[in-house]
Amino acid sequence: MITRFLIQGMDKRGLVFLAVLAALAILVPLANLLLPPGSLLHVPTSTMSLWGKYLCYALLAISLDLVWGYCGILSLGHGAFFALGGYAMGMYLMRQIGSRGTYGNPILPDFMVFLNWSELPWYWYGFSSFPFAMLMVLAVPGLLAFVFGWFAFRSRVTGVYLSIITQALTYALLLAFFRNDMGFGGNNGLTDFKEIVGFNVQAQSTRAALFSMTCVMLIAGFLIARGIVSSKLGKVVIAIRDAESRTRFLGYRVDRFKLFVFTISACMAGVAGALYVPQVGIINPSEFAPANSIETVIWVAVGGRGTLVGAALGAVVVNYAKTVFTSGFMAPYWLFALGALFVFVTLFMPKGILGTAQDWWTRRKAPPEPSPAAEPAPAE
Repeated sequence: MITRFLIQGMDKRGLVFLAVLAALAILVPLANLLLPPGSLLHVPTSTMSLWGKYLCYALLAISLDLVWGYCGILSLGHGAFFALGGYAMGMYLMRQIGSRGTYGNPILPDFMVFLNWSELPWYWYGFSSFPFAMLMVLAVPGLLAFVFGWFAFRSRVTGVYLSIITQALTYALLLAFFRNDMGFGGNNGLTDFKEIVGFNVQAQSTRAALFSMTCVMLIAGFLIARGIVSSKLGKVVIAIRDAESRTRFLGYRVDRFKLFVFTISACMAGVAGALYVPQVGIINPSEFAPANSIETVIWVAVGGRGTLVGAALGAVVVNYAKTVFTSGFMAPYWLFALGALFVFVTLFMPKGILGTAQDWWTRRKAPPEPSPAAEPAPAE
């Protein structure tokens, strides 16, 4: 019944998006594991991991589009929720190293031994359990978003002021996690992971499984977001975006709706971060950098704000371009190109790639307007 509700009434682009992700979840790992490296259809493990990272970014972009594109909340701190989910996964992966670390301590991670820590901090307890770590992946970003949103939305902080506060939040976390006495590895972060749920995290089969899981979670995140925006709750959320004062005047508790969507979005961003860490192999405080959150806004704007599919498309396109342009002579100019792309899209493609393409297709398929009847010639 839930599946029927989510699929029913879905437009063609949503169905195509789901079909492509389902095909990628199956075909890419098979092409990596079963085909020989010399085959034209073989997908190298490095390429699979790289595209797995892109799909993690796509899930992050969908989470931002949910609050910005549909609720009108321009968050410049969504990278904080992404990083917190990543740190929760990183803490679990560090606990799995055990005595195989450089210093051979079965309890303390290497960076704690190096800093002369005598015992494991209390907030590291439980992270040796995978279910507990996955619970923290959702709970930590969700709780932070709930507390932050409770005060911000009840105080009716909106617009640019809310955006600045979210950016200040992620910058404060950046400074905090850079400190060695926080117990999260300082500026080096968490790395040198060995295994995940008993499997070698560097093994080819594990990489393939992580890629498939990323596709599955991206499908789930898209369906959850679409289920929200297509429901009656979503209609109220869109009304808040378009006319918040009028919606409040009609009797709706605007702060509660915004708080719900903001918290769900933060949980989705945390899941994206948790999938990102084992595929990249490291998590450090640079993920909290405000510039990362601003880049996420650019992904959504480029792909198409308020489309969900466009947000995911924008994340993949922009990050693929980043990979291409930062590996050659264009590397020093990438940030300039990214800024120029954002300005271009804002001025000439305000609906993003997907929205502009949809408008063009609609105009192309529209029946031609009937020509006015020829006027009779004047009598001589």
